[in-house]
Order: sequence, then C-alpha cells, then structure tokens
Amino acid sequence: MWIADQWKDYEILDTSGGEKLERWDKYLLVRPDPQVIWKTDKKHPGWKKKNGHYHRSSKGGGEWEFFNLPEQWSVHYRELTFQLKPFSFKHTGLFPEQAVNWDWCAQKIKNAGRPVKVLNLFAYTGGATLAAAAAGAHVTHVDASKGMVNWAKENAASSGLSDKPIRWLVDDCVKFVEREIRRGNHYDAIIMDPPSYGRGPKGEIWKIEESIFPFVQLCEKLLSDDPIFFLINSYTTGLAPAVLTYMLSTVLKGYEGQVEAQEIGIPVTSTGLVLPCGASGRWWKD
Repeated sequence: MWIADQWKDYEILDTSGGEKLERWDKYLLVRPDPQVIWKTDKKHPGWKKKNGHYHRSSKGGGEWEFFNLPEQWSVHYRELTFQLKPFSFKHTGLFPEQAVNWDWCAQKIKNAGRPVKVLNLFAYTGGATLAAAAAGAHVTHVDASKGMVNWAKENAASSGLSDKPIRWLVDDCVKFVEREIRRGNHYDAIIMDPPSYGRGPKGEIWKIEESIFPFVQLCEKLLSDDPIFFLINSYTTGLAPAVLTYMLSTVLKGYEGQVEAQEIGIPVTSTGLVLPCGASGRWWKD
C-alpha cells in the first residue's frame, strides 16, 4: 500500500461506524466513509469537539451540520497551500490521500532533467497540477466543472504558482483528448482521476468500468516519444490494483518501463492502522 503519511495539517484521528474523524489544520470534521465498516467506542475526545459533521441521508445525499467552522480556510502540504470549504456530497475540495501520488509525480518530473509536459485529466481542485508545476512541469489542467477549475486557480495563487506555465481548461476530458489527438499534441506524462459515474456535455454516460479502458487507449495516443509516467487513480471498488496493473500493462506494452498498482491510504492516529482510500496504478519509464 502507498501511504500518505507526510501531512502536518491533516490527519485521520479516529474511525468508527461508517465515519471518520479528521483534523484539517485546527478544525475537526466528521464525515462518512464507506470503508469504515467497524465500530469502536469512539474514545477520542474529538468526536465531541467537532466543527462540522456531514450526516448521510437514508434517501441518498445528506447535509452538513456546523459548529463554529469558517466558510473557508486553508491547509498546507509541503510548499503547497489549498483552500478548503465544505460543500455538498461531503467533500472539502481536497483528497489528502493523493499526496502520496503528488510526491511521486513531482520526483519523476525533477528526475527527468528536461522540460516535461503534463496532462492532468479530471483534475478537480488541482492538487496534482500544483505538485507538477512546483516540480517544474508545464501542466494542462482539464476538468468539466468551471467551479472546480476556478478553485484550482485559487489554490495555485495561494501556493505562489500563478505565474507557472499552467493551462486551465474547462472541458469534457474525453472530447478534449480526442481534439488533442487530431491536433497532433503530445505529453510526457498523463495523470487522471476519473469519476465512477458521470455525464458528458451531450448526455453521454461515463461509467468507469465500461469507459476507462477505451479512454486510456485514447490517451496513449497523446504520449510523446519519450514519456516519463502515466498515473491512474480510482475510488471505484471494482477497479482493484490488479485491474489497473493489467490495464496499464496492456495499453502501454509498447513502451519500456514498469507498471505497479497499489491501494492508497492514510494512517489513523488512534490505532496506528491505515484507512484504505482507493487505488492507484502507475507506469513509469525505467
């Protein structure tokens, strides 16, 4: 398992009964997590001192209950700064477990010793974009949500990266990749964090189990003659690490390099155990 254990402004304090107690800087949040199928005594005092609690509804969705929580605040990871604000569907605008992938991507970019063009698809609020840009890459950031792209720009400004060569695009990722292929553009590295389910601009259905393999095949056509890595992240339980390994090995069999996939996770302070948070698959040049 790849573990995001370098955080100072974030930690999972405890887990129980389908929920996790988290510290985001000085604020404590309780949020649902489907992986937490166990129950404990909730002895950690933070459960009773929470600043926000997302209550899951039996009808689907849910709502926040706040206790002295600002509308927005920031957390830091290494040299990066992220703006947080709780919004619908329990999210805060950041997936902290992805830090283990940010570090890996940044190291590959620095080790390349040359200019690197990175394509970040389904790029959300820009964690991977900022890590790649801070490492010296030229980054193309693509997400279908204008609000998320604006949020990512805000994070870039907070991190002192506004002047870095980042191309911000509000676009459907599949349509964008198809156009880039026609334009003859290429990238040295590709990062993607596709949703389990979604709809395209004309109502096209994205279902990851059916859509991800042909999409990875499309993206392979965008790789440069000397690519350095290809990273896929998935929160879909059906896409086990072995599935990601098989898919990357199949699509990228013409390239010399290595493929590995693992669960990713975050340590839980109260137990010393690791909470699983999805899986990532990586191809990289030897």
